[in-house]
Parts: sequence; structure tokens; C-alpha cells
Amino acid sequence: MKITLVPSAVAMGAGAPGFFLSSYLIDEIVAIDAGGIGFIDDLSTQLRIEHIFITHSHIDHIASLPILLDTVFEAGGRCVTVHAGRATLESLRRDVFNDRVWPDFISMSEKGMPFVKLESLEPGRPVRAAGLRLIPLAVDHVVPTLGFLVEAPGVTVAIPSDTGPTDSFWRAAGEAPDLKAVFLEASFPNAMSELALASKHLTPAMFAAEARKLGRSVPFVAVHIKARWYEQVVAELNALDTPDVRIGRQGETYEF
Repeated sequence: MKITLVPSAVAMGAGAPGFFLSSYLIDEIVAIDAGGIGFIDDLSTQLRIEHIFITHSHIDHIASLPILLDTVFEAGGRCVTVHAGRATLESLRRDVFNDRVWPDFISMSEKGMPFVKLESLEPGRPVRAAGLRLIPLAVDHVVPTLGFLVEAPGVTVAIPSDTGPTDSFWRAAGEAPDLKAVFLEASFPNAMSELALASKHLTPAMFAAEARKLGRSVPFVAVHIKARWYEQVVAELNALDTPDVRIGRQGETYEF
């Protein structure tokens, strides 16, 4: 399994500090979230994407979705399938594809113009896509949010998405016998724990507490680090008494 942390902007490139938008590209066909995938400067990469799993409706996770769907549209051809929970799908219908913010690609697709196909996700119900098995699991964020266990033969990777302290996700991840890595957010420095709790994000100290809930040792990749606080968050992550914590970098590809 190959997972690429999609850069937020072309000009930033690989290794740019901080995360402005969130997207994971898996095996070049499946994406989790669409913050930046529509801004990838290689059109052939965009054209290979067949499935997009949206964790929740916040703009840093859906910002480039309309752009991507517009770019890859083929009249009479195949279209991208967007998978999301019911609340997120409703937000996309009401708040994005509403003929005000963006043309209503959803209604147009239902009338025969194949811009997008929607599939509703249920927590705990696995979905198969492009040779992968994805299990959506609820996490604790300020809007309904799903994290994912992504499975390929002999490999499972956990991507909780945006979350505050949570429990059920870690129980499920801890039961995966072939878990190879966890991509976990660390949004704010420890001094901003009050904001982190209010917005249901994590600080490095909370990151460490969540990692301990897994009950086993696997690599943790820190993501969703706010650009304004990047250096401070990284320093605090590096100071943790938690083995095998890596700092996620935009543009990097991880192979498992």
C-alpha cells in the first residue's frame, strides 16, 4: 500500500511545513478527503482517482472536491464515486453543490451527466474500493466525522482524521493483526489545550495519550499540524516519550 500526503499547494511542494488542507492518496486510485487533490498539478494523477472517501464536511477536507470533479468529467464516461456519512453528504448537497457556491453536480449527475456518484457510509460497515477494504469508524469531532481503517492483503493503516480524545476507534485499530501505521493529527501546541478541547483536536500531549490507547507499538505519523504553530508542535512531538513518532510531510509517500 502506498499513501501520499497530498501537498496543500503546488508552490509549497514536498516537505513544506504545516498542513493547510488534508488529502491522502492511496495507491493512486483512492483518496481520503479532498482538501488538495483537485490542485495536483499532474492531470494524469487526478484522472486516475476513482474513489474519494470524505471524513467530514469541514472545508480543509473538501476544498478541492468541486475542482477535481469538474476537471475529470467525461461526458458519457465513468465518474468519481464519493463515499461519506449521511450528514456529510447532506452538507455537500446543501452547502457546496447548490448552484450558488458551485453548480449542482449531484442533480446533474442524477439526470444523466456523470459528474459524481454518491455512496453513503455507515460506521462499522466495510466498503471495498479498488482492491482495498475501508472500514469507517466514528470519531469525536465537532461535526459528524469518520476515521478509517484501510486494509490491503497483509497491511492495515489507521487514519482517524480530525478528532479529539476518542476510544472506540482505538479498540478497533488495536484488533487489526496487521496494523502497520497510524496517521494521527496534532493540531495545536500544548499551551493551546483549551482551544484543542473546544474544537475537538489534539495537542502533542493528547496525541501521546491517544497513542497509548492503541495498546501496541506501531509507527505514528503526525499530521494536520497547524502551519502557524508548526515548529512548536514538532518540538513538542519530538520531546514525547512515545516510540516511533514521525512528522508527516506534505508530498511524502509512505509504503507499507
